[in-house]
Amino acid sequence: MYVQQYAPVLGSLAWSSLVAALPLLVLFVLLGGLRVRAWLASIVALVVSLLVAVLVYAMPVGQALLAGTEGAVFGFFPILWIVINALWIYRMTVRTGHFDVLRRSFSSVSDDQRVQAVIIAFAFGALLEALAGFGAPVAICTVMLMALNFPPLKAAVVALVANTAPVAFGAIAVPITTLAQVTGLPEDVLGAVVGRQTPVLAVFVPLVLVALVDGMRGLRETWGVALVGGLTFAVAQFLTSNFLSVPLTDIVASLLCAGAVVLAVRSRRSTASTRVPVTAGGGTGPEGPETAAEREPEPRDSTRDTVLAYLPYVIIIALFSIQQIPPVKAALDATTAKFRWPGLDVRAPSGSQVSSTSFTLNWLASAGSILLIAGLLTMLVLRIGPRLAVSAYGQTLSELRGAIVTVMAVLALAYVMNLSGQTITIGQWLAATGGFFAVLSPVLGWLGVAVTGSDTSSNSLFGALQVAAAERSGLDPVLLAAANTSGGVLGKMISPQNLAIAASAVGMAGREGEIFRRVLPWSLVFLVGMAVLVFLQSTPVLGWMLP
Repeated sequence: MYVQQYAPVLGSLAWSSLVAALPLLVLFVLLGGLRVRAWLASIVALVVSLLVAVLVYAMPVGQALLAGTEGAVFGFFPILWIVINALWIYRMTVRTGHFDVLRRSFSSVSDDQRVQAVIIAFAFGALLEALAGFGAPVAICTVMLMALNFPPLKAAVVALVANTAPVAFGAIAVPITTLAQVTGLPEDVLGAVVGRQTPVLAVFVPLVLVALVDGMRGLRETWGVALVGGLTFAVAQFLTSNFLSVPLTDIVASLLCAGAVVLAVRSRRSTASTRVPVTAGGGTGPEGPETAAEREPEPRDSTRDTVLAYLPYVIIIALFSIQQIPPVKAALDATTAKFRWPGLDVRAPSGSQVSSTSFTLNWLASAGSILLIAGLLTMLVLRIGPRLAVSAYGQTLSELRGAIVTVMAVLALAYVMNLSGQTITIGQWLAATGGFFAVLSPVLGWLGVAVTGSDTSSNSLFGALQVAAAERSGLDPVLLAAANTSGGVLGKMISPQNLAIAASAVGMAGREGEIFRRVLPWSLVFLVGMAVLVFLQSTPVLGWMLP
């Protein structure tokens, strides 16, 4: 048994916090400063966290290693289990050509690149984020935008900025699930509070996208369509997360947003200019789109092919909707096993068992398992043979091998820090800022995602810290835990991993710095807005927004 202690260095929270922060400092320096590969940096930071836990916090070696194994397993199941199966479905549609049909279907809505940015980067990107997350929307949307004649740099910037508001509920709400796991707070309550923060951001993101594509002219001519998309997404995100289903939040919001934008575009068909030639510099030039005469005409897809291209996503939505039916949900939950991690015995100073020592194995009800079933059904409806499906699965695992090691190592690091007491030490020290910690709360989430590239990883690192700081400073633990997620989404666009994904997708590998300089100002502007929102929600001014 191990009893947590929070001030092992000279009995001082300040000195103990400096030592407890060493694993995070190592991770940040290796990733952000020395640009070490994410998987290697995560393993090194994990080793440092184990050393601090054993040598400074006097945690028995066996207990420290068991804490790390629980975190690593949780990183694979359910988190990576979701990502692997979601990307497997995408990979099969690429192999069969149905993804190209889907792209052409989107482009047929409008040849105005400002509208295409909203439909593809924001609405469809949100659907990809909802189903897979972990960089998939950036990789896929940049390629689609390039195929629609967007200049490389602009395609990358648009895709990165768009990948913000949906991130909190990405990968079937894995960031929220992880946050609930590491904090012990109810998942539905956390989702409801996040659903009262990120929708405010969602209203403005499409407006920024049309400005990025075509400057002030784009904003002046297309603000109506952008606002319709943003407002629809925001309202749907709020209503779904609060009253329907947290895992379905981004799926519902993205589909309603896309539908609203399509209707808005059709209502303004009489507009004189429908096609906007743009380049990375904002004018015409050698990187600009080809003229209609120079472009090779796109093949016309049959109604049947178009329907088949949409079917995998219809299947996914249908399965997750069926899962929410009470009798079905009860039957699936009956297969779930919850148990204490074998051999792990960690107690709080009060003597009570720490909640994160329990592991939930929802092998059938897991979102990843539902996606696996959706993939099998996709094989049937698209008539994909077993050999192609297995090959696509193998390719998916190969592409994700670095991400698999990274996520498992980061979650192992988080569990070691949380169970040894390192996270609570830092939280109690930061709580000395009192009510001002409400401003710092989203900044911590932003920093975590900027370094790790994942809102899920940021929540695992800082979720328990946010709760500890909230309890010491007299703030609402649910508000600050949710703020870690909401602030974190704004660090996604500047994380080294996502920058590398975007640069590789548009053929700009090695020029990540150019993309970084374009997106950093927007990341900071949005972060300031989120910090102000969370602070006001912690006061009577906007406290009424909380459930």
